[in-house]
Amino acid sequence: MVRHWLIKILVLPIAILYGIGVSLNNFLYSKNVLKSITFSLPVISVGNLTVGGSGKSPHTEYLIRLLKPFIKVGVISRGYGRKSSGFRMVKVRDRSDQTGDEPLQIKRKNPDVPVAVSESRGTGIPKLVGQYPDLKTIIMDDGFQHREVNPAMNILLTEYSSRYTKDFLLPVGRLREWRTGAARADAIVVTKSPADLSREEADKIVAELKPKSHQKVFFSYLTYGQAYYFFDPRKKLVHVPGGEIIVLTGIANPEPLFDHYADRVEKIHSLAFPDHHDFKPYDLGQLKKMYDQLEMKIHFVVTTEKDAVRLQPHASYLAESKIPIFIQPIEVRFHQFGHVHFDDYVKNELLQFRS
Repeated sequence: MVRHWLIKILVLPIAILYGIGVSLNNFLYSKNVLKSITFSLPVISVGNLTVGGSGKSPHTEYLIRLLKPFIKVGVISRGYGRKSSGFRMVKVRDRSDQTGDEPLQIKRKNPDVPVAVSESRGTGIPKLVGQYPDLKTIIMDDGFQHREVNPAMNILLTEYSSRYTKDFLLPVGRLREWRTGAARADAIVVTKSPADLSREEADKIVAELKPKSHQKVFFSYLTYGQAYYFFDPRKKLVHVPGGEIIVLTGIANPEPLFDHYADRVEKIHSLAFPDHHDFKPYDLGQLKKMYDQLEMKIHFVVTTEKDAVRLQPHASYLAESKIPIFIQPIEVRFHQFGHVHFDDYVKNELLQFRS
């Protein structure tokens, strides 16, 4: 995303041309010139209009926790950033460069759930079902722009602090397509909202989003579990006031993590890389150098679950360097403002599904 206003003006024609191309693609699908595939089992698409940062993986994990006790659920993802190609089942012992970081994170947290990656979800879903014929629903991670598949439920995420209503097309802004694309959604979830969000503010945001008559709007927020040791998840981080930490991230928006630790430690040092960053030995050298300069008695490194799967190939170096690194888990919860709850909405939609 371009920030300087002069550069924005210069790249505006590129954004317009990009928007025309996306509009043409959507038009061809809307007129059935390009065909979307509808499957005999419900596919739940979780996606967004923008690049990165809206919380697709935590919401996919939420849906897994919601549905897994009742039905057999599978997950399919593109596997962004992987070096492999084609259809691939994700295994717990895989490396992130084979599968992408988010699918591997989901698999390791849900080892009993079939997780697959495929550039083409249209051909990947039949292969996934072929290997697991008892599947009753499939969650399609990052599938909003993947028009090849016609999902039974299209869930659109938009981040509270950077809603699509206030954004513009790439490369001027962060939008993958025009805002009008939101009309395809069945449900819109405003993610990473404040835990104490008021009903009045929520109503204002709903008015801003201008949902269609068929659309439901929900608000979710993040909760933080107890951080655990990188080398042994059984060892938890015990909260001790004070000290200083390094927050090591390669995600789109690390600000919520900084906010979480702001009143828990005295100093926060950031070592931030771009989203899906493939950590190199040089990066770990930077971490070691920064860690050795910490002065307070209490000091450690905090990272995210998504980053942890990309740090795994460097586990030996981290152990030899004696860097205490902790992984901060997050979970999604939903506000309840009097209308149907998100859980009930999803369950009812699945019950009403007809192939």
